[in-house]
Amino acid sequence: MFMVTVATVLLLIIIPLALRKKRLAPKGLQNLIESICVFLREEVAKPCLGESADRFIYFVWTIFFFILTLNLLGLIPSEKVIYLITGKDNVFGGAAATNIWITGALACITFILTHVAGILKQGFVTYIKNFIPHVPWWLIPMMYVLEVIAAFVRPFALAIRLFANILAGHIVLATFIGLILIFRSWFVAVGSVTIVVLMSFLELLVVFIQTYIFTMLSTLFISMALEPEY
Repeated sequence: MFMVTVATVLLLIIIPLALRKKRLAPKGLQNLIESICVFLREEVAKPCLGESADRFIYFVWTIFFFILTLNLLGLIPSEKVIYLITGKDNVFGGAAATNIWITGALACITFILTHVAGILKQGFVTYIKNFIPHVPWWLIPMMYVLEVIAAFVRPFALAIRLFANILAGHIVLATFIGLILIFRSWFVAVGSVTIVVLMSFLELLVVFIQTYIFTMLSTLFISMALEPEY
């Protein structure tokens, strides 16, 4: 929760500061943020949501930058690594996405927004009618059961995917650092540090990929609720 608060405060400070000056040709951090926003709008929101893209683009931007900030903060040595190095327990810090309650809460937000958006767009009765594909009448009860299960599986998969991928990377990093304390050898230390540095670059790539996947799938789930043909 501490890291979630830190990420929120950072976003509330950094993004308004970066965008405070309106330039025809943005530079630096402003250029980076605007480039990401344009990419998400043109390549994620519009292909999935069509005419409703601008209505939900604020959610798409928010979820992307929030998860990205959480994951980037998670690259700072976690409490387990600090404990291995110093022998002292670190109460504050660590990757928030390695907590299933955090990723689960994010997935629940997507789940709620998805079905609320569908109901507001189609109306409650029409949304329930279109909740399953058009099938023969005798398949309708089974299809409703399957679709209800699928509706809960989607956010569950969102939460587990983000949680598992971020946790796996941190476990690998902590394992290699732990080898230094186990073997107490300069040779092992040099090898472990080298591998950790290289793995950190890979972890940085994973951070962006997992953030994009969560955002993309969330947008896709909303589009499925908005359009009956899905």
